[in-house]
Amino acid sequence: MSTTLFSRTDPRLGRFAVRPLDLATDAELLHSWVTHPKAEFWLMQGQSRAQVTDAYREIAEHPDHDAYLGLFDGRPAFLVERYDPAKVELVGLYQPEPGDVGMHFLCAPTDRPVHGFTRAVITTVLAFLFEDPAARRVVVEPDVRNTAVHRLNAAVGFEPAGPIHKPEKEALLSFCTREQFAAATARGAAAWRCRSEESAVAHLRPDTWAVANRLLLRKALAEFSHERLLAPERSADGRYAVRSDDGATEYRFAARLLALDHWQIPADSITRHRDGAELPLDVTDFVIELRETLGLSAEVLPVYLEEIASTLSGSAYKLDKPQPTADQLAAADFQTIETAMTEGHPGFVANNGRIGFDGAEYHRYAPEAGSPVRLVWLAAHRDHATFTSCADLDHQALIEQELDLAERERFAAALTGRGLDPADYLLFPVHPWQWTNKLSVSFAGELAAQRLVFLGEGSDAYLAQQSIRTFFNQDRPDRHYVKTALSVLNMGFMRGLSAAYMEATPAINDWLAELIERDEVLRGTGLSIIREHAAIGYRHRQYEAATDRYSPYRKMLAALWRESPVPRLAPGERLATMASLLHTDRDGRPLAAALVERSGLAPADWLRRYLDAYLTPLLHCFYAHDLAFMPHGENVILVLDQAGTVRRAIFKDLAEEIVVMDPEAQLPPQVERVRAEVPEEMRLLSIFTDVFDGVLRYLAALLDEAGILTEREFWRTVAACTADYQAAVPELAEKFARFDAFAPTFQLSCLNRLQLRNNRQMVDLADPSGALQLVGELANPIAPFAPFAPR
Repeated sequence: MSTTLFSRTDPRLGRFAVRPLDLATDAELLHSWVTHPKAEFWLMQGQSRAQVTDAYREIAEHPDHDAYLGLFDGRPAFLVERYDPAKVELVGLYQPEPGDVGMHFLCAPTDRPVHGFTRAVITTVLAFLFEDPAARRVVVEPDVRNTAVHRLNAAVGFEPAGPIHKPEKEALLSFCTREQFAAATARGAAAWRCRSEESAVAHLRPDTWAVANRLLLRKALAEFSHERLLAPERSADGRYAVRSDDGATEYRFAARLLALDHWQIPADSITRHRDGAELPLDVTDFVIELRETLGLSAEVLPVYLEEIASTLSGSAYKLDKPQPTADQLAAADFQTIETAMTEGHPGFVANNGRIGFDGAEYHRYAPEAGSPVRLVWLAAHRDHATFTSCADLDHQALIEQELDLAERERFAAALTGRGLDPADYLLFPVHPWQWTNKLSVSFAGELAAQRLVFLGEGSDAYLAQQSIRTFFNQDRPDRHYVKTALSVLNMGFMRGLSAAYMEATPAINDWLAELIERDEVLRGTGLSIIREHAAIGYRHRQYEAATDRYSPYRKMLAALWRESPVPRLAPGERLATMASLLHTDRDGRPLAAALVERSGLAPADWLRRYLDAYLTPLLHCFYAHDLAFMPHGENVILVLDQAGTVRRAIFKDLAEEIVVMDPEAQLPPQVERVRAEVPEEMRLLSIFTDVFDGVLRYLAALLDEAGILTEREFWRTVAACTADYQAAVPELAEKFARFDAFAPTFQLSCLNRLQLRNNRQMVDLADPSGALQLVGELANPIAPFAPFAPR
């Protein structure tokens, strides 16, 4: 592959680049472009591939004429010619000036034109030409009949000098100086910014805003009632009511109460009343009206309102965006499913705060926007950064896997050009938002001292995942996920990454992978993990001197590389985030229902396949290894067959979210961090809360509401999976008795109460179990189906 000579990122469309034309690989594509009917002004219709190849070989051999291939998002998209107009094309036809450079360009013919694409191409071409400091004026001579290109030329600064006669055409001679291009580009950028700012709020219309409020209010009523913050009163007509703190405002709604105190509320049943009048629904008003009931302090309330506003804005954006149906998603690929998710965390009400993003940044970086992102690369001096990796990988090998040779050479040249030795530095990616909004300012001293060096954007396009700060490589799905620090406030935490935590990450992953590999039961379930192969953290000595180890100031600059699940897929397998099982489409149809129907299995059989892949390994890790995960939908990837049946599960996001609860367990020193003191009576909450209440409660309600599987049959199937697992490992009988999965009740652990109490840091990381909000008990939905229990 030829070396990239120039690249730029168009703020609306993405990355453009220019490389030398390579006839050995580009000839066939080139021939298809220049002979296409839409390329009539290129004057090569009817020529054979050999004739086209010969013509461009002459250009390559000419000392004053060059040809280049233009790329858009890494794919061939346009052709560029650069020449000396005093010696080629225009000899004797105009008065040349020093610094003149001639230019031709051709966009690849397409049946699906993209608005603004041609202008982005010509802007890229002129920026490429003017990158040469000797270039002072670009000269063009398009056919006088080509009015479209005349308008385009004028838009980027060209001024016509008049027609000239050439042997092959009547041409309009035009010039664009460096200053004219700069002025036109500035005008275009200002216009684009205006359009961009307008488009950033285009989804905020009365209709979408009203629907977003209704949907979020349904969730708030349901989840706050589940957590016993609200105590809805049932009226004679069977509806429920919740009153504001002052009693003046009343919310009325219909509901069904399901297992685990799950409130199934039809969104269209909700009404709001005050002084005999019905009022529009507004979640922000709802929070203010019930601030005392919800326990919101004066300090927490305004931040929570901002999180609610951002969550509503995100919901309105999703409502405004065309969405695949559940049936379409049931057959879709991994990333189509990932970017189609609309709910976020099923339990948290304010679950899309993302405080720190502006409107345009939301469109660039939110996972539901599905916008390709190119990561910024930095070099960190080895004396100030810590790189760790799994046993079979080092930094050099990792970078060779992640970056092509041309890109490695470009980054090395950026260092040597500053008089620095690349061997003294470690390369790593950062989130573009983090670079612009944090690092370029907060780490200014490190940059000035060249302990940190900006290298530029990488060439691979990534897609943000549901976790916001994790990216999937769209161009090279076999390459690693990248997880980056991101100093935005979302769902109760600043989403940074700790340099200290990153140091032990690969060792923890190696330990966990070995544990799974040597455990026959886990292997039998098909469980696998995607290991965090490598991590890097930058140690800012001044921030570390000023803060404790939990401070967000210590979490601004770190990254990890997590292996991709794609290379491990067997023929006929595909991937889906487990969060998708709780997704419903615009018409209210659950994706889980579509998968069940597509599979052709009986609903209970489909559910059992899923539970065998998901629940059984969690049970075994708990009982056999005192090991608990954070197994919510975003942390689990399901491997499906083509019919939509779950074959196996993949766990991810491991080093920060696993815990070993046995104080006597033998752990390697570098893995010791995952041990936590959890009171014995709270240990099984890792199943009851995180799995039963945090995942299965919602799935049971969706399948019941859709008429696919009653909740009784759902929980009977969960009980059968649990009982069958226990029967298969009788050697753990003492543990089963000590931690009874069929106990009649378990403690209710409340997530929203954590956020309502402190939405800047929900949990004290030094004592995570001590921070839990436990309020009463829930009836265990599998207790009635315990072995030998009365039915």
